[in-house]
Amino acid sequence: MKQKQTEPQPQMTLTARRGIADRNASLILTLPAILLLVIFILYPIVDSFGISLMKWNGISADKQFIGLGNWKKLISDTAFWKAFFNNVKIMLLSLLIQLPAALLLSTLLHVIGKKGKALKCLWFIPMLMSSVAVGFLFKYALSTTDGIFTTLSMMLGGGRIDLLGSNRFALLTVTMVICWQFIPFYMIFFLASYSNIDREVYEAALIDGATKPKYFIYVALPLLKPAIRNACILSMVGSLKYFDLIYVMTNGGPGTATELMATYMYKLSFKEFNMSYGSTVASGMLIVITLFASITMKFTTKTES
Repeated sequence: MKQKQTEPQPQMTLTARRGIADRNASLILTLPAILLLVIFILYPIVDSFGISLMKWNGISADKQFIGLGNWKKLISDTAFWKAFFNNVKIMLLSLLIQLPAALLLSTLLHVIGKKGKALKCLWFIPMLMSSVAVGFLFKYALSTTDGIFTTLSMMLGGGRIDLLGSNRFALLTVTMVICWQFIPFYMIFFLASYSNIDREVYEAALIDGATKPKYFIYVALPLLKPAIRNACILSMVGSLKYFDLIYVMTNGGPGTATELMATYMYKLSFKEFNMSYGSTVASGMLIVITLFASITMKFTTKTES
């Protein structure tokens, strides 16, 4: 009987072997980042939602499952919604002040060119400071004893000025401080986008008779739209989760004039030891931030298309 001859197996090509090796190497290299993402971001989010279904003070081992009780309380919590609207006010003011100012400064530095390096370094200094340091700096600068405005007012025969203690001006004051710190960040952000615009485009526009304002409106601005969209999303998300500077300057006061979702969550969790409800507020913050970012991305994408 004739033995059946086994057909030779097709050998894998060198290109295919290299492709498999590259995929394996990519998986191995990204695995630490994936593990860090799961441990420090995904797990805390899932755990926070889990704790929101409990009644727990954050210390004892006794956890009582109460279902959606904390979420029902959150919906009717006037303090939370007051903090939410304070966040929205900061977000709107930041969009109206931070981004136009940053765009103006970046445009100025783009037009100046290499001569503006010193100005770029000078304007970036506020961004190099921590938010806590900035908070303490302006807290003392705006104090009612020897602050800047109080000193000038008393020199002119006026009284003491308490901007941080005023229900009317406290939120606007801390928002201006936030803008002072973060305008340089968005300035550099827009400058990076300007660097993608060839210098010859600017020079050609001027040769064709375009003024600098017309160059900005008809040439630069359309090319900067993706950067402006991303800056809007960053500013919105940052405004909705802001904490440290506000906590240092006003601690959410006077009363609830500058109370934000993050400061409200911190007080509930670590001062009132109501960890379960604090986790509910934190989870609510995540939902709100995700919704705002998604709506903004969808809206701006439609506008561009």
